[in-house]
Amino acid sequence: MTRLSVNINKIATLRNSRGGKMPSVLDAAIYCQKFGAEGITVHPRPDERHITRQDVYDIKPHITTEFNIEGYPSEDFIRLVTDVKADQATLVPDQPGQLTSDHGWNTVEHHDFLVDVIRRFKAVGIRTSIFVDPDLKAVEGAAEVGADRIELYTEPYASMYLSDPDKAVAPFVEAAKLAKELGLGINAGHDLSLKNLKFLIDKIPYIDEVSIGHALIADALYMGLRDTIHEYLECIEP
Repeated sequence: MTRLSVNINKIATLRNSRGGKMPSVLDAAIYCQKFGAEGITVHPRPDERHITRQDVYDIKPHITTEFNIEGYPSEDFIRLVTDVKADQATLVPDQPGQLTSDHGWNTVEHHDFLVDVIRRFKAVGIRTSIFVDPDLKAVEGAAEVGADRIELYTEPYASMYLSDPDKAVAPFVEAAKLAKELGLGINAGHDLSLKNLKFLIDKIPYIDEVSIGHALIADALYMGLRDTIHEYLECIEP
């Protein structure tokens, strides 16, 4: 069954826009779990424009589900993830000032680098997931570097979904099928929403986890956090 991990970066963005501690990122994590989320995702960036390093340390003792930390695997990121013993590290090829993730790894070109990073996480029992485009060579490369899972970058699917859902999902189905054959777990994330999530899960029912932040938090402004999480959980029910 697919699990829902809520990315709470946007809560931190709202807090940081005013300063102070409201809304509380810690309370958001606690309530997301209370309302049924099966994981919490954060993506700390070097400039700490939303989630800060201190947030990560503050949140970890209160995670009762799964703690997924996304980011570019710099030395600072590796130390942070291993310090708090995250359940999962999702490796994303972002540049330091990048607004949001917009592509997956070239797992062939960065083979040696990824092998070393994954080895360091596995040494302390942290599951690794590599952010990839729906590209078969990238999926094969993820298996070759020793990743436990891939996370499919789903923005292209979301962009095409309204005009041609079958065409939009086709490369993701193929990438997921190959990942499964190679023994990789499959996560998915980026621009998934109440409009397009169920169709993706129906086509790839063996997705292990979806990580959703921007759309979910935006929906919560109108529907409330509890009802919004329940709506997303309904989308991924088998």
